[in-house]
Amino acid sequence: MNKTLKLVFLAIVVMSLLITAGCGSLNEEPTTEPEDKGFVNLYTSRHYDIDRELYDMFEEQTGIKVNVVEGKGDELMERLDREAEATEADLFITVDAGNLARLKERGLTQPINSDVIESNIPEKLRDLDNAWVGLTKRARVIVYAKDRVDPSELSTYEALTESEWKNRVLIRSSENIYNQSLLASFIHLKGEEASKDWAAGIVANMAREPQGGDTDQVKAVVAGEGDVAISNTYYVGRLLNSENPEDVKVGQAVGIFFPNQDSTGTHINISGAALVKHAKNVDNAIKFLEFLTDVKAQKVFAEGNNEYPANPNAEISETLKSWGEFKEQDINLTIVGDNNAKAIQTFNEIGWK
Repeated sequence: MNKTLKLVFLAIVVMSLLITAGCGSLNEEPTTEPEDKGFVNLYTSRHYDIDRELYDMFEEQTGIKVNVVEGKGDELMERLDREAEATEADLFITVDAGNLARLKERGLTQPINSDVIESNIPEKLRDLDNAWVGLTKRARVIVYAKDRVDPSELSTYEALTESEWKNRVLIRSSENIYNQSLLASFIHLKGEEASKDWAAGIVANMAREPQGGDTDQVKAVVAGEGDVAISNTYYVGRLLNSENPEDVKVGQAVGIFFPNQDSTGTHINISGAALVKHAKNVDNAIKFLEFLTDVKAQKVFAEGNNEYPANPNAEISETLKSWGEFKEQDINLTIVGDNNAKAIQTFNEIGWK
């Protein structure tokens, strides 16, 4: 081989080696950083430390960043309405099916399509049109003073309207969504007239005009301002697990009674999530909801804030276990949202402040 041919052959070999090195082996691991998995933008009226822990768990597990905007539910809803198509929000989390129904009525949601979520969460805790899904449950119970009330005296929500409870019942304002949903459930189960009679009977037996939140009602029971209160369970759970010894004493001084166990069951409601109509990161939002409704995250919800898991396969906290099992109202919470306007009208008619 002459000198010229040798040089040509050498050049071809060198070029081949360079091309091969540039392409790399199909079996080699990529040398670049992992692909950016994007993010999901959340508007939420929940403000618990445990929620932030769950967001961090999701980010670590999936690589999807959770951007959070916190605020009051009504304010965030107004913001979402104003932003319209320009919104950056993908998910909206708030408390109570009544609030989620308002979000849906404003046309601010789109269907949540996921077989995983439908498998995780029972139908009665999901909107009938898949506009929202429940994440946690709260039971609305009768809280009583252990030193003044024998639980054998208690039975139903309706019984609290009887004369023996005159000036003994504590409950918050009719403007509160929890009370609106409670009455809305009665409208479905008992009819409008019977529900109106119940509301009037409670007003007649109030120990004081409504003031404060559920925790304030529980504390007022312990202070002797009334003997029983209607409250969501997790408020008592929060007192019992507080780092403040005085709060713990309050929690220990009251008992939990689940009403209507021989009839319609105890009223339950939810905190829940809706997929925003103009969401830009739908796939990531669905993945996030699938994560939040899985048993692992549901157990964190239960232990961290003493809420009942919406996923029936998730374990509840020791505090909730101590209160025992109970029968729930067996209605889809979409109905509660649909009856919200009737409930407000009823409260106004009978003068529940």
